[in-house]
Amino acid sequence: MKLSVIGCGYLGAVHAAAMASIGHEVVGIDVDQHKVDALASGRAPFFEPGLEELLVAGLASGNLRFSTDVEEARGAAVHFVGVGTPQRRDGSAADLTFVHAAIEDLLSIVGDGEIIAGKSTVPVGTAAELADCVSGTGAVLVWNPEFLREGWAVADTISPDRIVVGVPSADGQSTPEGERAADVLRHVYHTATAKDTPFIVTDLATAELVKVAANAFLATKISFINAMAEIAEVTGADVTTLADAIGHDNRIGRRFLGAGIGFGGGCLPKDIRAFAARAEELGRSESVAFLREIDEINLRRRDRAVQLVVEALGGSVFEKNVTVLGAAFKPHSDDIRDSPALDVATRLHGLGANITITDPAAIENARRVSPQLRYVHDRDDALRSADLVIVVTEWDEYRRQLDPVYAASLVAGKVIVDGRNCLNAEAWRAAGFTYYGMGRP
Repeated sequence: MKLSVIGCGYLGAVHAAAMASIGHEVVGIDVDQHKVDALASGRAPFFEPGLEELLVAGLASGNLRFSTDVEEARGAAVHFVGVGTPQRRDGSAADLTFVHAAIEDLLSIVGDGEIIAGKSTVPVGTAAELADCVSGTGAVLVWNPEFLREGWAVADTISPDRIVVGVPSADGQSTPEGERAADVLRHVYHTATAKDTPFIVTDLATAELVKVAANAFLATKISFINAMAEIAEVTGADVTTLADAIGHDNRIGRRFLGAGIGFGGGCLPKDIRAFAARAEELGRSESVAFLREIDEINLRRRDRAVQLVVEALGGSVFEKNVTVLGAAFKPHSDDIRDSPALDVATRLHGLGANITITDPAAIENARRVSPQLRYVHDRDDALRSADLVIVVTEWDEYRRQLDPVYAASLVAGKVIVDGRNCLNAEAWRAAGFTYYGMGRP
């Protein structure tokens, strides 16, 4: 099939390369010439394991190309829209400027029977409004949300755990054009459907809600265990053992019960805020009022990490050498959007600490946002002469590959704050370190 992908940021670039890898002819369209040039040369504009290999292979096979000209998308059977929906500057709602611009561009080139498949995360009700814009072109608009995890996005696109397609409906039933569109997308995702991956066809509103509801649930689970960490800290309980114990209940599960400094990135924070804002617009703010508390709990954990560092250094960090291990909001990514790691580092710098920050992938992005910090690429160089070390991104380089005894030979002060509860506390204490965890005695 000939496919187009409108918007070649994180979502779009991965989707385009993955679709080309399973045999489709794909053109990626973006207004950013620098981004298009990088992708067209086989270079990913961001860090994502496995993506550059897919880009190089797709370009070499002729299945993949990139352009700034939307005319290049003419004749595609499916046009995927994967542009960003950032938080608005004047509030919590999602900014749909890029989505509307993408649809406007497509209206000039879509033909009869073609499908516009939205993948961007949007407030419920957006697809119905856009469907009205597409009406009369002969094309049909569907919503096909993404469920990518940064660091595993390639695998999540090629082998998803479910595929959701929202199609036009009437009286509770899919319309004929909606059913046809769903069949086309079954063929688009042929490698996944051949493995009996759940393929859920629903209405437009439900498809939009699936994405934001999933993110809201994950954010709730993370903040729940962080709320338990707050209780553990004043009772002497160990939140890690608590999470292990309740995680054995298969109704709860252990995943996403890692207490620490909380979540960040370009999805969970802005998506739960946008969801709450949309619920308020719909007159149902009370239904998701808990999301505001989820957001507050999450931000409080950053406060607690800073407080732990201050306490560990005797009440002041002024002119103390603090090494921060991590800048990205999570491992296997160079994304520093709303990064708890970078936020904690910046706050400590503001309190007068001499900050040295290192990260395997995110240093250049972090430097652009927070140039006042000192960045070191080599982990061992970053550790040298540190009065305190804080782990804020759980890269394997820190949680598995850093030997406590070796680390003790580099630092000036044997004090470590485990902002992700990812270290072996006993091993670090045995190496002579004073160990502080989040919600751990």
